Amino acid sequence: MVNEPTHAPLLSIVVPVYGVEAYLYQCLESIRADIPAGESDAVELIAVDDASPDGCGAMLRAYAGRDGVRVVHLSSNVGLGLARNAGLDVATGRYVWFVDSDDWLPPGSIAAVLDRLRQHQPDVLMLDHLRVHEDGRREVDASSHLLRGVPGVVRLADQPHLLRVQHTAWNKVVRRAFLDELELRFFPGWYEDIPFSHPLLIGAEKISVLDRVCYLYRQGRQGAITSTRSGRHFDAFGQYERLMDWVARKHPDERLQAELFELMISHYLVVVGNDDRLHPHLRRAFFHRVAEHYRRYLPAGGYPAPAGVTGLKHRLVGRGDWLAYSALRQAHRVAGRLRRPGPTASPDGGAGTDEDPNRAHPTTTRDAEPTATTDRSDALAGGRLP
Repeated sequence: MVNEPTHAPLLSIVVPVYGVEAYLYQCLESIRADIPAGESDAVELIAVDDASPDGCGAMLRAYAGRDGVRVVHLSSNVGLGLARNAGLDVATGRYVWFVDSDDWLPPGSIAAVLDRLRQHQPDVLMLDHLRVHEDGRREVDASSHLLRGVPGVVRLADQPHLLRVQHTAWNKVVRRAFLDELELRFFPGWYEDIPFSHPLLIGAEKISVLDRVCYLYRQGRQGAITSTRSGRHFDAFGQYERLMDWVARKHPDERLQAELFELMISHYLVVVGNDDRLHPHLRRAFFHRVAEHYRRYLPAGGYPAPAGVTGLKHRLVGRGDWLAYSALRQAHRVAGRLRRPGPTASPDGGAGTDEDPNRAHPTTTRDAEPTATTDRSDALAGGRLP
Protein backbone atom coordinates (compact mmCIF):
# COMPACT_ATOMS: atom_id res chain seq x y z
CA MET A 1 0.00 0.00 0.00
CA VAL A 2 1.27 3.49 -0.88
CA ASN A 3 0.16 6.66 0.89
CA GLU A 4 -0.86 9.23 -1.72
CA PRO A 5 0.26 12.85 -1.30
CA THR A 6 -2.36 15.61 -1.25
CA HIS A 7 -0.49 17.67 -3.87
CA ALA A 8 2.43 17.43 -6.25
CA PRO A 9 5.85 18.18 -4.71
CA LEU A 10 8.81 19.67 -6.53
CA LEU A 11 11.16 16.79 -5.65
CA SER A 12 10.66 13.06 -5.17
CA ILE A 13 13.54 11.23 -3.49
CA VAL A 14 13.43 7.51 -4.28
CA VAL A 15 15.33 5.15 -1.98
CA PRO A 16 15.49 1.45 -2.99
CA VAL A 17 16.12 -0.74 0.07
CA TYR A 18 17.71 -4.18 0.31
CA GLY A 19 19.91 -5.70 3.03
CA VAL A 20 20.95 -2.41 4.62
CA GLU A 21 19.49 -2.70 8.10
CA ALA A 22 22.64 -1.24 9.64
CA TYR A 23 22.56 1.85 7.40
CA LEU A 24 18.91 2.53 6.60
CA TYR A 25 18.13 4.75 9.59
CA GLN A 26 21.09 7.02 8.85
CA CYS A 27 20.03 7.33 5.22
CA LEU A 28 16.37 8.09 5.82
CA GLU A 29 16.97 10.44 8.74
CA SER A 30 19.60 12.38 6.79
CA ILE A 31 16.88 13.08 4.22
CA ARG A 32 14.04 13.82 6.63
CA ALA A 33 16.16 16.08 8.83
CA ASP A 34 17.47 17.97 5.82
CA ILE A 35 14.10 19.08 4.45
CA PRO A 36 14.07 22.83 5.20
CA ALA A 37 11.45 24.31 7.48
CA GLY A 38 8.46 25.33 5.43
CA GLU A 39 9.47 23.04 2.53
CA SER A 40 7.76 19.82 3.62
CA ASP A 41 5.24 20.19 0.81
CA ALA A 42 8.04 20.45 -1.75
CA VAL A 43 9.67 17.07 -1.02
CA GLU A 44 8.36 13.52 -0.89
CA LEU A 45 10.45 10.55 0.24
CA ILE A 46 9.62 7.19 -1.36
CA ALA A 47 11.28 4.10 0.12
CA VAL A 48 11.01 0.85 -1.85
CA ASP A 49 11.37 -2.37 0.14
CA ASP A 50 12.87 -4.75 -2.43
CA ALA A 51 11.78 -7.80 -0.41
CA SER A 52 14.71 -7.19 1.93
CA PRO A 53 15.54 -10.34 3.95
CA ASP A 54 16.57 -8.46 7.10
CA GLY A 55 14.76 -5.97 9.33
CA CYS A 56 14.45 -3.26 6.69
CA GLY A 57 10.82 -4.11 5.94
CA ALA A 58 9.80 -3.61 9.57
CA MET A 59 11.75 -0.36 9.77
CA LEU A 60 9.97 0.93 6.70
CA ARG A 61 6.56 -0.06 8.04
CA ALA A 62 7.34 2.12 11.05
CA TYR A 63 8.13 5.01 8.71
CA ALA A 64 5.00 4.59 6.56
CA GLY A 65 2.53 7.37 7.05
CA ARG A 66 4.97 9.85 8.54
CA ASP A 67 4.90 13.29 6.97
CA GLY A 68 6.39 13.17 3.50
CA VAL A 69 7.30 9.45 3.67
CA ARG A 70 5.75 6.91 1.32
CA VAL A 71 6.65 3.21 1.36
CA VAL A 72 6.34 0.61 -1.38
CA HIS A 73 6.73 -3.07 -0.46
CA LEU A 74 7.63 -5.43 -3.30
CA SER A 75 6.53 -9.05 -2.96
CA SER A 76 9.75 -10.43 -4.46
CA ASN A 77 13.28 -9.17 -4.95
CA VAL A 78 13.74 -7.49 -8.33
CA GLY A 79 17.15 -5.82 -8.00
CA LEU A 80 18.27 -2.23 -7.72
CA GLY A 81 17.26 -1.01 -11.17
CA LEU A 82 13.74 -2.40 -11.12
CA ALA A 83 13.23 -1.27 -7.52
CA ARG A 84 14.09 2.25 -8.66
CA ASN A 85 11.49 1.87 -11.42
CA ALA A 86 8.91 0.87 -8.81
CA GLY A 87 9.62 4.04 -6.89
CA LEU A 88 9.51 6.10 -10.06
CA ASP A 89 6.10 4.64 -10.90
CA VAL A 90 4.53 6.21 -7.81
CA ALA A 91 6.62 9.39 -7.66
CA THR A 92 4.60 12.58 -8.11
CA GLY A 93 7.35 15.17 -7.98
CA ARG A 94 8.42 17.31 -10.90
CA TYR A 95 11.98 16.09 -10.30
CA VAL A 96 13.30 12.74 -9.07
CA TRP A 97 16.50 11.96 -7.16
CA PHE A 98 17.59 8.34 -6.65
CA VAL A 99 19.41 7.97 -3.32
CA ASP A 100 20.85 4.58 -2.39
CA SER A 101 19.93 3.28 1.04
CA ASP A 102 23.45 2.77 2.42
CA ASP A 103 24.47 6.34 1.56
CA TRP A 104 23.32 9.59 3.12
CA LEU A 105 23.06 13.34 2.56
CA PRO A 106 25.15 16.02 4.28
CA PRO A 107 23.21 18.89 5.93
CA GLY A 108 21.98 21.59 3.60
CA SER A 109 21.89 19.39 0.49
CA ILE A 110 18.13 19.44 -0.11
CA ALA A 111 17.87 23.21 0.35
CA ALA A 112 20.68 23.71 -2.18
CA VAL A 113 19.04 21.30 -4.64
CA LEU A 114 15.61 22.92 -4.34
CA ASP A 115 17.09 26.38 -4.81
CA ARG A 116 18.98 25.35 -7.95
CA LEU A 117 15.98 23.53 -9.43
CA ARG A 118 13.84 26.64 -9.03
CA GLN A 119 16.56 28.92 -10.32
CA HIS A 120 17.58 26.97 -13.46
CA GLN A 121 14.68 24.54 -14.07
CA PRO A 122 17.11 22.10 -15.75
CA ASP A 123 16.52 18.76 -17.36
CA VAL A 124 19.39 17.35 -15.29
CA LEU A 125 21.05 18.75 -12.18
CA MET A 126 24.50 17.25 -11.51
CA LEU A 127 25.83 17.05 -7.94
CA ASP A 128 29.20 16.48 -6.32
CA HIS A 129 29.87 13.79 -3.71
CA LEU A 130 32.50 12.44 -1.34
CA ARG A 131 33.49 8.83 -0.78
CA VAL A 132 33.31 7.91 2.90
CA HIS A 133 35.37 4.95 4.11
CA GLU A 134 34.59 2.73 7.07
CA ASP A 135 37.21 4.50 9.19
CA GLY A 136 35.48 7.83 8.56
CA ARG A 137 38.01 9.08 6.01
CA ARG A 138 36.42 11.22 3.31
CA GLU A 139 37.84 11.23 -0.19
CA VAL A 140 37.20 13.45 -3.20
CA ASP A 141 36.20 11.50 -6.29
CA ALA A 142 38.65 11.40 -9.19
CA SER A 143 36.06 13.00 -11.49
CA SER A 144 34.85 15.76 -9.14
CA HIS A 145 37.15 18.37 -10.67
CA LEU A 146 35.13 18.09 -13.88
CA LEU A 147 32.22 19.80 -12.11
CA ARG A 148 34.21 22.94 -11.38
CA GLY A 149 33.54 26.20 -13.18
CA VAL A 150 30.53 25.15 -15.25
CA PRO A 151 28.53 28.36 -15.78
CA GLY A 152 24.74 28.59 -15.67
CA VAL A 153 22.77 26.15 -17.80
CA VAL A 154 24.68 24.23 -20.47
CA ARG A 155 24.35 21.39 -22.98
CA LEU A 156 26.75 18.47 -23.24
CA ALA A 157 28.03 19.90 -26.52
CA ASP A 158 29.17 23.00 -24.56
CA GLN A 159 30.82 21.00 -21.76
CA PRO A 160 31.65 17.55 -23.25
CA HIS A 161 33.87 16.64 -20.29
CA LEU A 162 30.72 16.19 -18.17
CA LEU A 163 30.29 12.80 -19.85
CA ARG A 164 33.32 11.67 -17.80
CA VAL A 165 31.78 12.44 -14.43
CA GLN A 166 30.77 9.33 -12.46
CA HIS A 167 28.03 7.68 -14.53
CA THR A 168 25.67 6.97 -11.63
CA ALA A 169 22.02 7.77 -11.04
CA TRP A 170 22.50 9.18 -7.55
CA ASN A 171 24.63 12.17 -8.57
CA LYS A 172 21.87 13.50 -10.84
CA VAL A 173 18.46 15.03 -10.13
CA VAL A 174 16.28 14.58 -13.20
CA ARG A 175 13.13 16.26 -14.47
CA ARG A 176 10.48 13.55 -14.51
CA ALA A 177 8.88 14.63 -17.79
CA PHE A 178 12.33 14.60 -19.40
CA LEU A 179 12.77 10.96 -18.35
CA ASP A 180 9.46 10.16 -20.03
CA GLU A 181 10.48 12.06 -23.17
CA LEU A 182 13.65 9.97 -23.45
CA GLU A 183 11.71 6.80 -22.58
CA LEU A 184 14.40 5.96 -20.02
CA ARG A 185 13.99 3.29 -17.39
CA PHE A 186 16.38 1.10 -15.48
CA PHE A 187 17.08 -2.37 -16.87
CA PRO A 188 17.57 -5.49 -14.73
CA GLY A 189 21.03 -6.83 -14.01
CA TRP A 190 24.29 -5.43 -12.75
CA TYR A 191 25.77 -2.20 -14.13
CA GLU A 192 22.25 -0.82 -14.55
CA ASP A 193 23.39 2.82 -14.50
CA ILE A 194 25.23 2.52 -17.84
CA PRO A 195 22.23 2.81 -20.22
CA PHE A 196 20.51 5.29 -17.90
CA SER A 197 23.06 7.90 -16.85
CA HIS A 198 24.80 8.65 -20.15
CA PRO A 199 21.58 9.24 -22.16
CA LEU A 200 20.45 11.78 -19.56
CA LEU A 201 23.39 14.04 -20.36
CA ILE A 202 23.32 13.33 -24.10
CA GLY A 203 19.64 14.18 -24.48
CA ALA A 204 19.44 17.14 -22.10
CA GLU A 205 18.88 20.64 -23.43
CA LYS A 206 19.48 22.17 -19.99
CA ILE A 207 22.16 20.79 -17.64
CA SER A 208 22.91 22.58 -14.40
CA VAL A 209 25.92 21.76 -12.22
CA LEU A 210 25.74 22.28 -8.46
CA ASP A 211 29.39 22.41 -7.41
CA ARG A 212 28.61 21.35 -3.87
CA VAL A 213 28.93 18.06 -2.02
CA CYS A 214 25.34 16.87 -1.72
CA TYR A 215 25.92 13.14 -1.36
CA LEU A 216 28.04 10.89 0.86
CA TYR A 217 28.91 7.63 -0.86
CA ARG A 218 29.73 4.76 1.50
CA GLN A 219 32.81 2.67 0.69
CA GLY A 220 33.81 -0.79 1.85
CA ARG A 221 30.38 -2.20 2.62
CA GLN A 222 30.26 -6.00 2.68
CA GLY A 223 28.95 -7.29 -0.63
CA ALA A 224 30.78 -4.78 -2.82
CA ILE A 225 31.18 -5.62 -6.48
CA THR A 226 34.92 -5.14 -6.00
CA SER A 227 34.87 -8.10 -3.64
CA THR A 228 32.23 -10.19 -5.41
CA ARG A 229 33.57 -12.73 -7.85
CA SER A 230 30.70 -13.56 -10.14
CA GLY A 231 29.76 -14.33 -13.70
CA ARG A 232 27.20 -11.54 -13.36
CA HIS A 233 29.93 -9.06 -14.25
CA PHE A 234 29.20 -10.18 -17.81
CA ASP A 235 25.95 -8.17 -17.42
CA ALA A 236 28.02 -5.13 -18.36
CA PHE A 237 28.04 -6.23 -22.01
CA GLY A 238 24.26 -6.21 -22.30
CA GLN A 239 24.04 -2.82 -20.59
CA TYR A 240 26.54 -1.28 -22.99
CA GLU A 241 24.71 -2.82 -25.94
CA ARG A 242 21.57 -1.03 -24.76
CA LEU A 243 23.49 2.25 -24.46
CA MET A 244 25.11 1.98 -27.88
CA ASP A 245 21.80 1.04 -29.49
CA TRP A 246 20.11 4.08 -27.90
CA VAL A 247 22.88 6.41 -29.08
CA ALA A 248 22.80 4.98 -32.62
CA ARG A 249 19.05 5.56 -32.81
CA LYS A 250 18.77 8.89 -30.99
CA HIS A 251 22.11 10.68 -31.41
CA PRO A 252 24.21 9.16 -34.23
CA ASP A 253 27.15 11.53 -33.81
CA GLU A 254 30.63 10.16 -34.59
CA ARG A 255 32.44 12.25 -31.97
CA LEU A 256 30.01 11.19 -29.25
CA GLN A 257 30.26 7.56 -30.27
CA ALA A 258 34.08 7.78 -30.14
CA GLU A 259 33.95 9.25 -26.63
CA LEU A 260 31.57 6.56 -25.38
CA PHE A 261 33.61 3.84 -27.05
CA GLU A 262 36.75 4.87 -25.15
CA LEU A 263 34.84 5.01 -21.86
CA MET A 264 33.32 1.58 -22.53
CA ILE A 265 36.62 -0.16 -23.28
CA SER A 266 38.32 1.50 -20.30
CA HIS A 267 35.45 0.36 -18.07
CA TYR A 268 35.74 -3.21 -19.34
CA LEU A 269 39.47 -3.15 -18.64
CA VAL A 270 38.77 -2.16 -15.04
CA VAL A 271 36.51 -5.18 -14.65
CA VAL A 272 38.66 -7.76 -16.43
CA GLY A 273 41.78 -6.65 -14.59
CA ASN A 274 40.39 -6.85 -11.07
CA ASP A 275 41.08 -10.07 -9.13
CA ASP A 276 38.06 -9.46 -6.91
CA ARG A 277 35.62 -9.28 -9.83
CA LEU A 278 36.34 -12.28 -11.99
CA HIS A 279 37.55 -15.73 -11.08
CA PRO A 280 40.69 -16.53 -13.13
CA HIS A 281 38.79 -19.12 -15.20
CA LEU A 282 36.38 -16.38 -16.39
CA ARG A 283 38.93 -13.69 -17.24
CA ARG A 284 39.91 -14.95 -20.67
CA ALA A 285 36.28 -15.29 -21.80
CA PHE A 286 35.54 -11.79 -20.52
CA PHE A 287 38.55 -10.39 -22.42
CA HIS A 288 37.35 -11.96 -25.66
CA ARG A 289 33.89 -10.47 -25.14
CA VAL A 290 35.60 -7.09 -24.75
CA ALA A 291 37.48 -7.68 -28.01
CA GLU A 292 34.19 -8.57 -29.70
CA HIS A 293 32.63 -5.29 -28.57
CA TYR A 294 35.76 -3.47 -29.70
CA ARG A 295 35.31 -4.80 -33.23
CA ARG A 296 31.54 -4.24 -33.24
CA TYR A 297 31.51 -0.65 -31.98
CA LEU A 298 34.85 0.78 -33.16
CA PRO A 299 34.04 4.15 -34.79
CA ALA A 300 35.03 4.44 -38.43
CA GLY A 301 37.19 7.48 -37.67
CA GLY A 302 38.92 5.97 -34.64
CA TYR A 303 38.70 7.30 -31.11
CA PRO A 304 40.79 9.26 -28.54
CA ALA A 305 43.28 6.77 -27.11
CA PRO A 306 44.17 6.92 -23.41
CA ALA A 307 47.79 7.43 -22.51
CA GLY A 308 50.08 5.06 -20.67
CA VAL A 309 49.50 1.43 -19.89
CA THR A 310 45.74 1.83 -20.38
CA GLY A 311 46.32 2.87 -23.98
CA LEU A 312 48.53 -0.15 -24.54
CA LYS A 313 45.80 -2.40 -23.13
CA HIS A 314 43.33 -0.83 -25.56
CA ARG A 315 45.61 -1.79 -28.44
CA LEU A 316 45.88 -5.36 -27.20
CA VAL A 317 42.11 -5.59 -26.91
CA GLY A 318 41.84 -4.28 -30.47
CA ARG A 319 44.08 -7.11 -31.62
CA GLY A 320 42.30 -9.65 -29.43
CA ASP A 321 45.70 -10.59 -28.01
CA TRP A 322 44.87 -12.29 -24.72
CA LEU A 323 48.35 -13.68 -24.13
CA ALA A 324 50.05 -10.30 -24.50
CA TYR A 325 47.40 -8.60 -22.35
CA SER A 326 47.76 -11.24 -19.64
CA ALA A 327 51.54 -10.88 -19.63
CA LEU A 328 51.30 -7.08 -19.49
CA ARG A 329 48.80 -7.20 -16.64
CA GLN A 330 51.03 -9.48 -14.62
CA ALA A 331 54.16 -7.41 -15.28
CA HIS A 332 52.36 -4.19 -14.40
CA ARG A 333 51.16 -5.64 -11.09
CA VAL A 334 54.59 -6.97 -10.16
CA ALA A 335 56.09 -3.55 -10.91
CA GLY A 336 53.38 -1.93 -8.78
CA ARG A 337 54.15 -4.18 -5.83
CA LEU A 338 57.85 -3.32 -6.10
CA ARG A 339 57.07 0.40 -6.13
CA ARG A 340 54.74 0.26 -3.11
CA PRO A 341 56.04 -0.77 0.31
CA GLY A 342 52.54 -1.61 1.62
CA PRO A 343 49.82 -4.05 0.53
CA THR A 344 48.61 -3.78 -3.05
CA ALA A 345 44.95 -3.89 -2.15
CA SER A 346 43.14 -0.57 -2.16
CA PRO A 347 40.83 0.58 0.66
CA ASP A 348 37.89 -0.16 -1.64
CA GLY A 349 38.87 -3.75 -2.25
CA GLY A 350 40.54 -3.31 -5.63
CA ALA A 351 44.14 -3.91 -6.52
CA GLY A 352 46.61 -1.64 -8.20
CA THR A 353 45.27 0.57 -10.98
CA ASP A 354 42.38 -1.81 -11.58
CA GLU A 355 40.47 -0.65 -8.52
CA ASP A 356 37.12 1.08 -8.62
CA PRO A 357 34.34 1.75 -6.11
CA ASN A 358 31.63 -0.59 -7.41
CA ARG A 359 29.66 -2.55 -4.87
CA ALA A 360 26.74 -4.93 -4.83
CA HIS A 361 24.83 -7.53 -2.90
CA PRO A 362 23.84 -10.82 -4.50
CA THR A 363 20.72 -9.39 -6.15
CA THR A 364 21.37 -5.69 -6.69
CA THR A 365 24.32 -3.52 -7.66
CA ARG A 366 25.84 -0.17 -6.98
CA ASP A 367 27.54 0.76 -10.24
CA ALA A 368 29.92 3.69 -10.00
CA GLU A 369 32.89 3.23 -12.25
CA PRO A 370 35.69 5.80 -12.25
CA THR A 371 35.43 7.70 -15.51
CA ALA A 372 38.30 10.10 -14.96
CA THR A 373 41.72 8.80 -15.96
CA THR A 374 43.34 6.90 -13.10
CA ASP A 375 46.33 5.40 -14.88
CA ARG A 376 49.27 7.73 -14.17
CA SER A 377 51.80 5.74 -16.19
CA ASP A 378 53.86 7.73 -18.68
CA ALA A 379 54.92 4.82 -20.86
CA LEU A 380 53.00 5.81 -23.98
CA ALA A 381 51.68 9.01 -25.51
CA GLY A 382 48.02 9.41 -26.41
CA GLY A 383 46.58 9.58 -29.90
CA ARG A 384 43.71 8.22 -31.98
CA LEU A 385 43.40 4.50 -32.33
CA PRO A 386 42.35 3.22 -35.74
